[in-house]
Amino acid sequence: MTDLSPEYHYHVIGRAIREIDAAGPGLTLEDLAARMGMSPAHFQRTFSQWVGVSPKRYQQYLSLDHARHLLANRATVLEVADAAGLSGGGRLHDLFVTWEAMTPGDYARAGAGLTIRHGWFDSPFGPAIVMGTARGLCGLGFAAEMGREAAFDDLALRWPAATFTEDAEALRPWVTAAFGQRAGQKGDIPLFLIGAPFQLKVWEALMRIPSGHVTTYGDIARFIGHPKAVRAVGTAVGRNPISLLIPCHRALRKGGGLGGYHFGLPVKRAILAFEAARADAQDTAR
Repeated sequence: MTDLSPEYHYHVIGRAIREIDAAGPGLTLEDLAARMGMSPAHFQRTFSQWVGVSPKRYQQYLSLDHARHLLANRATVLEVADAAGLSGGGRLHDLFVTWEAMTPGDYARAGAGLTIRHGWFDSPFGPAIVMGTARGLCGLGFAAEMGREAAFDDLALRWPAATFTEDAEALRPWVTAAFGQRAGQKGDIPLFLIGAPFQLKVWEALMRIPSGHVTTYGDIARFIGHPKAVRAVGTAVGRNPISLLIPCHRALRKGGGLGGYHFGLPVKRAILAFEAARADAQDTAR
């Protein structure tokens, strides 16, 4: 497995987030720093610089009812976001992401003639499998809950006729832009999507949700013009091939429940906590 960003203690932050999530609110700063092999002061400074809040504060973002708090305080109405120009043209808020979809002919050929490079990378949310063509990233998934073999197969089987080759170095610049950034930094990441027209509409809607914010499956259904298709929207959200960058984790149930997440609810909860912590820190700093 390759190291994404040693200058920011990348492995330390990823391990710390998983330790905090597993241990719950009783874990002290001293205990956590000891597990990381660092002094409490050094660890707190490193964690706060990377995540945006202290380790103790981050524990609050991992609480089981935090999704309801997000829905009450950081919900995005997609129609309003669109009218305000908060996002558009396949561009995310917190990273410069552009995207294009396969043509219908390419879709029918299921990747025939395509070479897809793949590699495993560390992330704050566990091992990540990343896949990409010459035109952009086409797959990103997490293995912490489902295991490496299942995570790899889940993405690869979407392109059954493609040729796969292991080449992590070719993907590194895109992966570093996606994962290896402190709050507020940006990087260019092209996405190359395979999906049916309805799925593409849902994924485009997801890309209009700012980092640190959430919406509901019902709001997505209304935004794409299919207000009764909430269940179909949920299915399309779950079939998103590029987790994190197409932020399916930002879709919640109407009552504030987490809903589903293809790569495991603990991963979804960790990503939401991470983004909410950064967003709150940025708001405070303004």
